[in-house]
Amino acid sequence: MGLSQLHYTSAPPGPDGSGFRFTAVSPGLPHSVLREAESVIGYEPPRDAPPRPTADELLSFPQAFSFTLLSDGSRLLARTVYTGADYSGRWGNFHAHGIHLPAGDSLPGGALPVTAWGSACWTDSTPRSGSPAPLDALPPRGGLDRTGLIDFAVSRGPWLPGFLADLRRQAEDETAPQIVLVERDSASVALWVALASATLPRENAHRLTFTTYTRRPQLARQQLIGVLPDDVRGLGGYESRYRIHECAGRPPASAAPGVWAASAAQIWLNRAPELFARAAELSAVPFAPGPLAVVALLAGIRLETGGRTAAAEWVLEHAVSLDEESLHRLIRMLCEAAGDRTAAETSVLAELFEVLDGRVAAVTIAPLAVLGFVEAVRTVGSPLDLSRARALTEEQTQRLAAELAPEIRSGIASTGSGTADGLAASRPVQLLRVAGLLAVDCSDLLPDLVRSLARALLADPEAVYAGVVHEALHELVDLRTALLDKLDHLAAGDPAAVARLLALLPLPLTGTQALPHLRMCAEAREAAAQDGDRVTTLHIVLRAAGVSPFAEPLVLRTAFRLVWADAVPSAGDARLVLGETGPAAHVAADTWSSLVEAALNSPADDRDAPDLAHDLLRCFQSELEPSVRAALLLLEFARDLRAGTAGSGWTDRALALRAAAGPVRPTVLEQAFGAVAHCLLTESRPDGELYAFIRSGDTDLCTAYGRAAREASVRDRLRTVPAYAADCFIDWSSHPHAGHAWAETRAALLDEVLRPVVRALSVGELAAVEQALTAVGGHWLADFRSWNRPGAFGRLGLRFAGRGRRAGVDPPRRGNATPPRKGSRP
Repeated sequence: MGLSQLHYTSAPPGPDGSGFRFTAVSPGLPHSVLREAESVIGYEPPRDAPPRPTADELLSFPQAFSFTLLSDGSRLLARTVYTGADYSGRWGNFHAHGIHLPAGDSLPGGALPVTAWGSACWTDSTPRSGSPAPLDALPPRGGLDRTGLIDFAVSRGPWLPGFLADLRRQAEDETAPQIVLVERDSASVALWVALASATLPRENAHRLTFTTYTRRPQLARQQLIGVLPDDVRGLGGYESRYRIHECAGRPPASAAPGVWAASAAQIWLNRAPELFARAAELSAVPFAPGPLAVVALLAGIRLETGGRTAAAEWVLEHAVSLDEESLHRLIRMLCEAAGDRTAAETSVLAELFEVLDGRVAAVTIAPLAVLGFVEAVRTVGSPLDLSRARALTEEQTQRLAAELAPEIRSGIASTGSGTADGLAASRPVQLLRVAGLLAVDCSDLLPDLVRSLARALLADPEAVYAGVVHEALHELVDLRTALLDKLDHLAAGDPAAVARLLALLPLPLTGTQALPHLRMCAEAREAAAQDGDRVTTLHIVLRAAGVSPFAEPLVLRTAFRLVWADAVPSAGDARLVLGETGPAAHVAADTWSSLVEAALNSPADDRDAPDLAHDLLRCFQSELEPSVRAALLLLEFARDLRAGTAGSGWTDRALALRAAAGPVRPTVLEQAFGAVAHCLLTESRPDGELYAFIRSGDTDLCTAYGRAAREASVRDRLRTVPAYAADCFIDWSSHPHAGHAWAETRAALLDEVLRPVVRALSVGELAAVEQALTAVGGHWLADFRSWNRPGAFGRLGLRFAGRGRRAGVDPPRRGNATPPRKGSRP
C-alpha cells in the first residue's frame, strides 16, 4: 500500500483560487486530514532572515521536518522549506511536502520516521500532476549515519542525561512536558530526534512526534520541538509544560537524571549505541536500568554508583542467565575502585557475594570478597561477611593485610576514644574483626577500644550492641574477655547502670573469669523479682559474687548499691546486716554511712532506730562526725528513756544533744523528744523532771509533749485510772507563767484532752478522780471542781494565772511525792 502525498504552497490564481493552498494531493485523502494538516505544516522564516534571500542563503534556512499525530489517529510526516518570494515576487513563500500514514501504519520496511530526514523523495515544488501517486518507499539519504550520530551525542554530552531523562518521562507518561531543543540549526535538532529514536524502545521510537523547527513553540503539538535561540524566550514561566534544553548556550549544571538516563548517556559517550539492543534482549521491560547497566559494564563502560547498584541488583535475580566468563568480567567491573560507592551499593554487593558463594568458582567472586574487606575498612557502616575470607587466596589475604593494616590500626586508635555513640562504638569493633581475619596485630589498641565500647554500651545498650558488636563479642575471645573485665570494674562504681545493661543484653558470663561485681549485677534483677525482703536479696546477690565480703569488701558495697539503689535500708534491715557482717567489712566497703543514714532517716515511730543508733555508736566510733554522733546519741537517748536507764536530767540532755547535732532531721528529733515526753507523762518520773521541762520553755519539747498527751493510750489511761487523771490535771494546771510555749500547751491539753474525758466520766468515776485529788491535799479538789463546772474555764484560767509554784518542785503526785502541809500551795 502506497503512502499518500500532499503539497502545500502559495499558488497563483487558478480554478482553486490563489494564495496558500494545497496544490497537489494524492487521491483519497480526507478533507478533515487536509484541514488539520494545514495547521501544522506552516512556516515562518527566522527573525533575522534576509527579506530577499539568494539561492545560497535559502540553503541556510532551517527545515521544518515534522512527524505529527493527527486527531483521527493517523500521522503526518512532512518537510517544509522556505522558497523565497512567491509567484507575485513580493511575499515570502514556503513549500510543504507531506506524507500521510494511516492509523497503525508505519513507513515501508518499518523505517523510523526520522530516517526520512534528507530523503531524496522530498521536493521543493509542486509536481505537474495535481494528483501525485502514492509513494511505495521513502529511502533515506544517509545523513544520519552511526558515526555522525555518535559524534553529535559526544558533542552534546552535558545535555545528554537530562534529555534522556525527559525522553523516558514522556514515554511513560502521556501528560509529561514537551521537550524544547534550542539549537542554531534544524539539522542539529534532527540529530537529537535521531538520537532519541535510537535510544528508545522500537515501539516508542515509532510513536515519537517531533518538529525540527518552529517560530511558535507554544502552538506546537509534537513531543520534541526544535527552536532557534531567539524563539525560546516566550516559554519562560511554563516549566510545567516544557522541558527546555538550551544546547546553543552554556552547558547545564549537573543534575540527577536517574539511573537509566545516566547509563544511557554513558553508552552514547562511550560510542556503543548497539548496547541498547542488547539490553532489550536481556529484558523486555522498557527503561529497566539493570539490563542497560549490565551490558554497559560488560562492554567496559564505567558507571556511577546508581548504575552499578542497578546492575548488581539485576544479577542477584538473573545470575543464571550469564555465563561464567561474563559474570567474572561483570564482577570485576562492579568491584573496581570508585569514590562514589554508597552504602546501598555496598550492601547489594555483599548480598551478591552471599548468593553466588558456593555456586560459582571462588576466583569469580574473589573481587567481591576483596571489596568487602576494603569497604569494611574504608567505609563507615559497611557490612562485613566473615565467609568472604574463604574466597581469598593466601596471596590476596597477605596483600590486603599489607594494604589495609595502617588504616585498620589508625581507625581503631582514632575511634577507640570516641564519643559514646552507637556508630562510633561499632566502627572500631568492625575494624578489629577485619584485623583478626587478616592477621593484623592490634592487641596494643584493645584497652582503649574496650574502654570506649563499655562507655557506649552503658549509654545506649541496644543501639550499640546490635549487629557488629554482638557478632564480634561471640567471635573475638580477647575482646569479650577484656570487655567483661572492664564492665566488672565499672560495676564496682555504678552497679545500677551495669545491671540495666545486663537486663537488656545477653552478655555471656559463662566463662572462667571471676567477675564478682558483674555477676552480682546479673543476679540482682532476678533476685529482686522473687518478692523477698531486701536482706534476703542481699544474701542472694552476695552469693552470686562468689567472693566473701570479708575477703573483698567492695562486693559488699556493690551489693548494697544494687539492693538499695533507690533508698537506704530500714533501721531493722541495717541492724540485721550489721550484726551479720560486723563493722570492719562496712568500714572497708564504705557502706557504714548507709547504715548511719538508715538510722537517721528512719520514721519517728521506728523502734529499731534507737537500737541501731546504739550499735552504730559502738561500732564506728572513729568514723562518726561530731554532729552525726550527737544525732545518734539523741536516738540512743530515746532507747535509754524507754528502757528506764537514762538516769535524770532528761530535758537538759535532750537539748544539749540537739544543739550539738546542729540541724537535726525532724524524725530524729521527734523520736528523741517524743521519748522524753512519754516519760514525762508517766507517774513514775523522777522529781524535778517536769519542772525542768516546763522551765526550758522549748517549743519542740512542748510540741512533742502535747503530741504524746494526745495519743490514744493517754486518753485511755485518763478514762480508766482516776489517779492518773488527777495527776494530769495537777500537771497541766501548774506553772502557768513558765513561758508562752508551755502556757499554750497546757491550756490546750486541759481543754482538748482532759475536759472531753472528764465530761464523759460517770458519777462514780468522777468521784474517784476527786478522791485522788483529795488524797493529794491542798486546793486541787476545789480547783478541779471549779474547772469542771460548765462555763467556768475562763474564770479558772484567770484564777490560776495569779498562782505560782515553788521553783524546782514538780506538782505533788500520788506515789512519788510527799503531800504539802495542810493549807499550803505548792
